[in-house]
Amino acid sequence: MKYTIYHNPRCRKSREGLEYLKSKVFEIEIIEYLKNPLTISELENLIELLGIEPQQLVRTNEAIWKVNFKGSEHLNQQIISILINNPKLIERPIISNGTNAIIGRPLKNLIDFLKSH
Repeated sequence: MKYTIYHNPRCRKSREGLEYLKSKVFEIEIIEYLKNPLTISELENLIELLGIEPQQLVRTNEAIWKVNFKGSEHLNQQIISILINNPKLIERPIISNGTNAIIGRPLKNLIDFLKSH
């Protein structure tokens, strides 16, 4: 089975997730979403695969969020737009097998995901 990891190489947790994935999976597609930004439809698809609300994908401790968006109510489409325009705010890493996805932090999420898929 092929797995895709939405990866930020500057993030320790994302690097840990990628290394674990490499040790367990033969076929991996690595998408560095900061270099190759996601489209709206790609992000919407990921959110659907994750089975979460867009707000749950936001890294709310990032300065960009705190300064520009914290304390305001945002509709789902607005949050998706915020994430598209500020990809640093997207939780990482995200791992997908094409039919399901998880946020791979903590690493246990990834371990459990691979065991169950």
